[in-house]
Parts: sequence; C-alpha cells; structure tokens
Amino acid sequence: MTQNTYINQYVYVSNAKSNTITRYLLDDKLGKLLPLGSTKTGENVMPLSVSPDKSHLYASVRSEPFRVISYRIDPISGDLKQVGEANLPTSMANIATDKSGRFLFAASYGGNLISVSPIDDNGVVAREAQQVLDTGRNAHAIHASPDNRFVFSSSLGDDEIMQYRFDEQSGQLTSNSPASVKTEKYAGPRHFVFSKDGQYVYVLGELSGTVTTYAFDNKTGLLTLKGESEGVPAKALSLENGVPPSIKASNDHPKVWAADMHLSADGRFLYVSERTKSIITTLSVDQKTGLPSYQKITQVEQQPRGFALSNNGRFMVVSGEKDANLGLYRVDVETGEFTKVDEAPTGEGANWVEIVNL
Repeated sequence: MTQNTYINQYVYVSNAKSNTITRYLLDDKLGKLLPLGSTKTGENVMPLSVSPDKSHLYASVRSEPFRVISYRIDPISGDLKQVGEANLPTSMANIATDKSGRFLFAASYGGNLISVSPIDDNGVVAREAQQVLDTGRNAHAIHASPDNRFVFSSSLGDDEIMQYRFDEQSGQLTSNSPASVKTEKYAGPRHFVFSKDGQYVYVLGELSGTVTTYAFDNKTGLLTLKGESEGVPAKALSLENGVPPSIKASNDHPKVWAADMHLSADGRFLYVSERTKSIITTLSVDQKTGLPSYQKITQVEQQPRGFALSNNGRFMVVSGEKDANLGLYRVDVETGEFTKVDEAPTGEGANWVEIVNL
C-alpha cells in the first residue's frame, strides 16, 4: 500500500451548539466530502481525540456533568457507536491519548488543571480520572512526547509549558526539573505540535500569533528555547492581502486570536488558523534549523477554530465556528499551498476536526 492510498478516510467534526458529531467520507480520488450523518452527544461537545489504533473516538463534553464519551468506530461504515462514558474533573479544553492508547490526558482552561484517565482493554474510558494535577493558569493543551516517556501541557494564562515525566505502565505524571519553561510574555501558549523527527516542539501563541520553537531533549525530557517566529504576522491582517483591517489593540499592534496548528505530513510546512480574520497561514519549516517562517495567507471558513490534515498530506478540512459549512482543500505537497475544492454542511459551532484512515 502506497503512502497516498487508503481504503477509507473518515472525517469527524464536533459541533458545540448543535450537540452533535457530524461524520463524512473524504473521497481522495474525487476531492469530495460526502456527508454520512450525525451522532447526538452532550451539550457543548468540543475536543475530540482518536485512539492510536483508530478504533475509538473520544469526545469531551464541556457542560455538566463534565465527561468524556467513548465511541467505537465502525471500520467499514465509519459509524460511531457509544460504548461508554466517564466523568471528568471539570470542563476540558483539550484531550489526547498517550501513545499506547491506555490513558487519556485532559487539560482544563477554567480549572487550571490536567488529568489522566485510564482506558480499558476494550478502548473505553470507563472510570474517573486516576490523577489530577494543578497547573499554571488556563491549561489549554496536553500531549505525550513521541517516545511516550514525557508529557507537556500549555498554560495560556502564565505563558509557560509544563514539563512532566510519564510512566506508561502506571499512567502517573511527575513534574520534571525544571517543572516548566516560559514563552514570550503575553503570548498565551495554546496548541503545540512536535516536529516530524521529534527534535522540536512548536508552540502557538493565541494572543501573539507567534510560533515559539523549542529543542526537545529526548533523554531528559526538557525543552530549550530555540527561537520565535511570526505565525500570524501583521501583514497577514492587513488590506494588502485582501483581508479586512484588523482591530487595533491599545498598544497599536494588531489584535490576534490564533486557534489551531498542524504540521504537514512530511514536516516541511506548518499551518496556523486565526479567528478574527478567518485565515490560515502557511509557514515553511527550515529543515536544517527546524525554525518556521511565514510564507502565505489563505482565506478560509468563518472563525476557524479547528482544522485537520489527512495523513497522506493531500487534503485539509477546515471548520468555522460561525460557518454553516466545512471546507475541503487540496494541498500541494511540494509548495504547501492549498486550494478549496469542496464544502459540506455541518452543525452549529463546528470547532474540532479529526480525520481517520481505516
């Protein structure tokens, strides 16, 4: 099987205001999004996560009772079947499994905490969190390192990245030393991703639009600041790019509201969504230094809180919280540029996108 060939590609989108997860077939050959239906969930469903073996989808409900719902993915039809649910400590802004698929991490923006919940042998989160840890203000994202030995979480309110050691047998987190590293002041670190080779971590500043690059030491599990880049530069918010003028903050800098960030399949391009102007910027990653640099701006769906890239790198699916449709874009894997080729209706408040290849 070649890199660009898959039996099925299913797209799942959580719709916070419709309380649904809509699902689609991504037809790679035709470049089409084919709606397959929707699944009712709890009120204000938002972050999603897929198990490493692609057999289960997890959805976090950010209304009381705060919980995570486990769905089994039908490998033939892509349908979702609820197979369990478990309480979470509070409203969670982000969820992600560890690399073994035995534990679910969650980060709470309002609760200033992270948690670890066990996943049973059937792929179900069936019990409450086994560990809850206080963090800096406004925890926003949490992910394990590629080797599953370390875990990081972002604290938007304190401009820092928390650093943990992770025991994949017990699922326990313990603070590394030092316990955190700082981003630039008022960056508001939100989402982050590892580089394809695992040597770097890219952190998106929600309030600054910058991408902070850290070198990752896979022996100590510690991050070291390597550089800062413009992810959403001022010119990306100006009229010269055909985008309406930005709302100016008190210091006369453009007001930025960055949201999601993803790396291309080959690791050569980084994509950042920005909500005030409904754009996604493309950054080119220097393969020698690992540092990204701004390359291009593309207008997308209204208020793009979430998007995802297909595993073969050929397509991008974009959701807009204030848009009635999803956008499907064909990606030029050589240049990193992407062009809209299709759209499909979705629910209200679309905010999280997962693409699953089966």
